[in-house]
Amino acid sequence: MSKGRLSDAALRSLIADVRGKAAAPVEVAAAEPRAQGAYDTAFETLPGYETLRMQRAAADLLGVASPFFRTHEQRAGAVSRIAGREVVNFASYDYLGLNGHPAVAAAAKAAIDEFGTSVSASRLVAGERPFHAALERRLAEFHGVEDAVVFVSGHATNVAAIGQITGPADLILHDALIHNSVITGAQLSGAQRRSFPHNDLDTLEAILAAERDRWQRVLIVVESLYSMDGDTIDLPRLVAVKQRFGAWLMVDEAHGLGVLGPTGRGIAEAAGIDPRQVDIWMGTMSKTLSSCGGYIAGPAALVEYLKLMASGFVYSVGMPAPATMAALTALELVMAGADGRVARLQANSRRFLERARTAGLDTGLAEGHAIVPIILGDSLQAVLLSNRLLERGINVSPIVHPAVPEKSARLRCFITSEHTSDQIDRAVATIAEEQEALRQEAPAVARLGAAARG
Repeated sequence: MSKGRLSDAALRSLIADVRGKAAAPVEVAAAEPRAQGAYDTAFETLPGYETLRMQRAAADLLGVASPFFRTHEQRAGAVSRIAGREVVNFASYDYLGLNGHPAVAAAAKAAIDEFGTSVSASRLVAGERPFHAALERRLAEFHGVEDAVVFVSGHATNVAAIGQITGPADLILHDALIHNSVITGAQLSGAQRRSFPHNDLDTLEAILAAERDRWQRVLIVVESLYSMDGDTIDLPRLVAVKQRFGAWLMVDEAHGLGVLGPTGRGIAEAAGIDPRQVDIWMGTMSKTLSSCGGYIAGPAALVEYLKLMASGFVYSVGMPAPATMAALTALELVMAGADGRVARLQANSRRFLERARTAGLDTGLAEGHAIVPIILGDSLQAVLLSNRLLERGINVSPIVHPAVPEKSARLRCFITSEHTSDQIDRAVATIAEEQEALRQEAPAVARLGAAARG
């Protein structure tokens, strides 16, 4: 029996053990009136913490290794090293393989020599450096808009920008599958927030028709390429909708930069739309640009306002020199054609999707743009499949409840320009083989899941 598989006898024993522990009587001390000044200060009582502990304990008891926080012992490209073993890596979003590119690495090292490892202040006070303006200028040129501003965190970019430009008199409408940072920013803003079903622009229009006149401003937020499903938006129609109803349109291009369009300039290039028809472009530098941080690009007035008013910018340290120069150099490479990497990425993505579909894998809404989910519909199966793939030298991350609904639990595969055809073909074949093995073990896995859930 290979590692990670349990016999029926072993499963029966483990399940009985878990159920026995769950059924054992638990003595609960009678609640006593709280003495004056005796307040709850235990972190263990935070909402959900006990559930996390129970899930971890059940997984440990049942021999299910955690697939999270796996340590990569080298640069995580198409190949990485985990626990001393070389693996083919489909869990990192270095889409064009620029992390470690000689020019990118050299720029980061030179920046440290000249400027150090930190700017040691917020940009508003004493942290402004020449490379900040250089990166912002090139990002604006890349998107074909007036100006841009960079933040030290991609998540904080959405939180700070949305939280600053909207308020209680406004309405935020976002796709149901939008990134957490957008929801957090909307909650911070105090604006009314409503979601519409994924890519359902008919419902979006219906909401606007019924609600637009009640609100001072309306902000529509979508992702160009959805990070969980690998599908794209209908940008021409969204532009028409926002113009018809007098709304702002914000497009999160985090996963689209370097991926969409013939030269990797994103959804506007792919759709043939003037990028100035989108009010707010948001992006990150942690993916194609192989650094960290995020940015907003758009009209000069918007950028000026955020630089002076957005708390996530004003009260944060400026981007450090090595990270900024790495992003700027990677962006220059993309704008210069990236040595054909965009075309290779797109060919690899199509190959992975076609092979997966031919193998009978459920790829959901994927369109062949660097992100391909393998839908399993069960969180435990996703974890088990991820673990079995790692045993066979393939690293793929599971996405489980509550990150996605239980029926949508999946593996998420990131494809890069640096993957080879053989790596793609072997990965898909191995996923299909191990998924079929799990199907054959379905009754045992179902009992295992029931035990793990208590």
